[in-house]
Amino acid sequence: MNRLYVNQYTSIEQAASQYNVSANKKTVAVTEKTKSFAEVLKETATQSELKFSKHASERLQSRNIDLSQAQLERLESGARKAGEKGIRESLVLVDDLAFIVNIPSNTVVTAMNDKADTIVTNIDGAVIM
Repeated sequence: MNRLYVNQYTSIEQAASQYNVSANKKTVAVTEKTKSFAEVLKETATQSELKFSKHASERLQSRNIDLSQAQLERLESGARKAGEKGIRESLVLVDDLAFIVNIPSNTVVTAMNDKADTIVTNIDGAVIM
């Protein structure tokens, strides 16, 4: 039986060439994903700002709730503290105002100032500011 044996092994040059190509691809991929410190800082700063859902915006307007800059800063601080404690749905109390904040999405879901609204459900923590 005459069989032709084909060399199934790659040469050192071929292996080195394949390694260099894949190494270069990895380098390019990492380089494209690298961000400057300023970019990361800017993204972090924009992520820390609270958003207000449509429902919360309507509640603020219908209940004549005007947040001062100081109150807004305390609300943001309360939401940040809730996130640090692992709370996902938080009641944040600022003065005589109450806010339900979805921490993962950093969104105020609703706002209250009425003393009649005394039952709050579907929260897993509260922060009093």
